[in-house]
Amino acid sequence: MPATKRSNRKEQILQSLAQMLETSPGQRITTAKLAAEVGVSEAALYRHFPSKARMFEGLIEFIEDTLLSRINLILENEKETQSRIYNILMLLLAFAERNPGITRILTGDALQGEQERLRERVQGLFEKLETQFKQVLRERKLREGRAFSSEEAVLANLFLAFVEGKINQFVRSDFKAKPTAQFDKQWVELQKIWQ
Repeated sequence: MPATKRSNRKEQILQSLAQMLETSPGQRITTAKLAAEVGVSEAALYRHFPSKARMFEGLIEFIEDTLLSRINLILENEKETQSRIYNILMLLLAFAERNPGITRILTGDALQGEQERLRERVQGLFEKLETQFKQVLRERKLREGRAFSSEEAVLANLFLAFVEGKINQFVRSDFKAKPTAQFDKQWVELQKIWQ
């Protein structure tokens, strides 16, 4: 099979898995259901992914690659700390809102009963995001010659907890409580950190 057709099928499988995570909240997705959704046999699924865990890892890799590459773009384009934090928060909230099924992976909801290494991988992603917030906040001293009244680690954890809370509300509400809802008003409150 040509490599492009093979990668297209892999993409199709991952997109179908993400779609099923969105439309079947609270339900465990079996390879049989996924194969039926894609329109292939279970054996065909396993030709592209050796296990269901590898399918979830494929989605986690997509999440990591997308978020971290876009954060790097924000850091290249924005030089002011407040603007960087705003844009990173908005990126994370908007990504969750646009990808409801994948968001269930971020909350761990879709990983119940799956392999522990998947939850560890998601945990690792959140640790990278918190580290990114810390780095942006620490650079304020160098870039703007000003420090915060609180420790950067405390503030970074606050931003991460804010994002995680909004994402959890989104999943818990069956995708009705949009993560970006009220963000501009909430940002006014979060900006008080800079005062």
